[in-house]
Amino acid sequence: MSDRCLTGLVNINVELTSRCNKSCWMCGRRKVEKEYPELILEYDDMDFALVEKIARQLPEDKSIVVQLHNNGEPLLYPRFGDAVRCFSKQTTNIVTNGKLLLEKADEIIGNLDTMAISIIENDDEAEEQYKIIEKFLEIKGDNKPYTILRLNGRIDYKKYEKFGLLMATRVIHSAMGSFNYRKDPTIPEIGICLDFLNHLAINTKGEVSICVRFDPKRLGVIGNVNEQDLVDIWFGEKRMKWLEYHRQGRRDKVPLCSYCHFWGVPTGNDLRRISEISEKEIFLSEFTSRE
Repeated sequence: MSDRCLTGLVNINVELTSRCNKSCWMCGRRKVEKEYPELILEYDDMDFALVEKIARQLPEDKSIVVQLHNNGEPLLYPRFGDAVRCFSKQTTNIVTNGKLLLEKADEIIGNLDTMAISIIENDDEAEEQYKIIEKFLEIKGDNKPYTILRLNGRIDYKKYEKFGLLMATRVIHSAMGSFNYRKDPTIPEIGICLDFLNHLAINTKGEVSICVRFDPKRLGVIGNVNEQDLVDIWFGEKRMKWLEYHRQGRRDKVPLCSYCHFWGVPTGNDLRRISEISEKEIFLSEFTSRE
């Protein structure tokens, strides 16, 4: 392995499975299946030996987040609990549709660090999902994972307030990629996509991409972990060239980034919490707590 380290890597997605047990109306893969069958990829699971190989190459650093999903539903992976334990030296996370929370509770609770449950606008299964979440939280109690609700689109968030969970809102975009958002995406002051700066994604076949944006043509692939070490891909010629384009404000010259409107900063919907505490009271409370 190279003597270089994965400097700057903050987040890595390891796609345990590309299979999914839900048909969301705004899913790019479902749109591809219906309208662009020539782009359909084989849905499969990552070989567990590859999961272990990836884990061995990551720094033992809790500030690195390993998200065990990409396009599929991670809880479908046959050895989900074992896969989570492979990354015990990092911070583990999944985004799940929640359908298997009860079936996989023993592999999740006390094992996974954080988890986001994805709630979709106009979902026919919303009520069933609500009951599953309610039961899972009852079983989980105060044990990890720290659980967040990710509200995608226009959701009546008030019905979920009873769970007492953090709610992360997300704006829906085109099914075919991160463009045509319902609301202008948030752009960081440095003018460089934060996902590109600190992110990698590995699919079930070991292909390494610059981020997790929907990419059926695989335009963002920069290497394969079956053939190269992660550190060599991270500092590889293709990524370094594309990084320089980003530094020059020319993301239009990077194939995947050229039509992407995402800048690595998730944009939320305007679900404002109206607090009864005034700004002055908040300030005074903070000041008093520091005395």
